[in-house]
Amino acid sequence: MIKIFIAGATGWAGSELSKAIFKQKGMQLVGGLSRSGSGKNLAEILDLGNEKIPVFDTIEKALDALDFDVLFDYTKPDVAKTNVLAAVKRGKKVIVGTSGLTGEDYAEIEKAAIENDTSVLAVGNFAITVVLLQKFAEIAAKYIPNYEIIDYAHELKIDTPSGTVRELAHRLAQVQKPVVPIPTDQLVGEKATRGAEMEGVHVHSVRLPGHVIAVETIFGLKDEKLIIRHDSGTSAEPYVKGGLLAIEKIGTFKGLRRGLDTVMDF
Repeated sequence: MIKIFIAGATGWAGSELSKAIFKQKGMQLVGGLSRSGSGKNLAEILDLGNEKIPVFDTIEKALDALDFDVLFDYTKPDVAKTNVLAAVKRGKKVIVGTSGLTGEDYAEIEKAAIENDTSVLAVGNFAITVVLLQKFAEIAAKYIPNYEIIDYAHELKIDTPSGTVRELAHRLAQVQKPVVPIPTDQLVGEKATRGAEMEGVHVHSVRLPGHVIAVETIFGLKDEKLIIRHDSGTSAEPYVKGGLLAIEKIGTFKGLRRGLDTVMDF
């Protein structure tokens, strides 16, 4: 039985994952982190029956009070890093579903995971179609050295770019950094319109009403181009399926891995 604690248990994705874990054989939801629900019963909040599932307002209180195997974090970047490091230092396995952590953050987390002989799986997006986009884009990047990424989301999404795009840019840069015919410092006009450079990759974030979440990787060669795109709907179902898979696989390695595909069979 895998005992799981959810940080962000009452949020959009965290609540749906909590409900799925509660119903899953071989998994036990033992508690949640939620400032708004602190001191309450998560089972009552999510209508899970008569179980007693405590809700805490800090990870430190939860670590002192509960015995669990896996922390699943669905919070905010500044909170997530604190939660992850606190759990790792207690030897807990951690799955990060929170967007916005930087490469420097993950370097610190990896160091802590190795020192404490545990595992951290960071997943920018748990949807299987996103995993496939990442793999297909990595294949394309081997052969096409010219590419950029467009990040679409609704107008209220505050992390820029999304965790999915941040992870994608990192992964593609490891395959082959893109060729930039005209360096940014040689451009004329408003240089910022070329987007941000993340590990050498140009990334453009669009935040407008009417969008949910989408990622578009555009590859270009002379007289030809390739566009690989993922679009998300409005439900949390795709992330729940990937989240459950991540929980099943978190004990198969030590240290830090980035991307759901790193624990999947391809």
